[in-house]
Amino acid sequence: MTSLNTLQQPAVSGVLERLFAAADQDDAAAHRAAAAFPAGFEPDTSQERADFYAEVYMPVSPEAGRLLYSLVRATRPRTVVEFGTSFGISTLYLAAAVRDNGAGRVVTTEMSAAKIAAARRTFAEAGLDDVVTLLEGDALETLPGQIEAGVDFVLLDGWKQLYVPVLQLLEPHLAPGTLVLADDTEMSVVKPYLDYVRDPASGYQNTSFPVADGVEISCRL
Repeated sequence: MTSLNTLQQPAVSGVLERLFAAADQDDAAAHRAAAAFPAGFEPDTSQERADFYAEVYMPVSPEAGRLLYSLVRATRPRTVVEFGTSFGISTLYLAAAVRDNGAGRVVTTEMSAAKIAAARRTFAEAGLDDVVTLLEGDALETLPGQIEAGVDFVLLDGWKQLYVPVLQLLEPHLAPGTLVLADDTEMSVVKPYLDYVRDPASGYQNTSFPVADGVEISCRL
């Protein structure tokens, strides 16, 4: 009997290969972004960051993607929430796992209009758009109407300053045992989030996973 793995299907593996190749040019894209704005400009608001980094992929690593796929396959969540779609690389791993589980959906969020359009094309090309709901705009405003039935798995990979408020928005909808993954935890800007989830009063059991720039896996107690 052949096991089902949507990641190995040419439509998905080919898209991921193309996206990772494009993401290898992130440094050049970031330089172009900086040149397009006034000298010394530093994006402050979430929308400014979205516009500034509209060409930058900022993807999860392939290793982190496979971790996401495996965890979703193992936990079989009904609703996966992803904060930060970007060009949709991490979303593809989540959606492939949901597809292979035979049930569930991925709700993902993005502010950049350019990335939203590109991600929608990507999901359709990979044949996974039917299990993905892409919310356009500020996640703090768009998520509440999508999570009344509960959230069973969370990936935080958007603007790091918003990890805590997004998680706090989701917490009333997290059942015991829900996994929350936060990417790029080696970045100093993520420290307030780590302080929050590692505080015993917050109600999580935490494990730091050494992949790429660090992933924190928190289990809701």
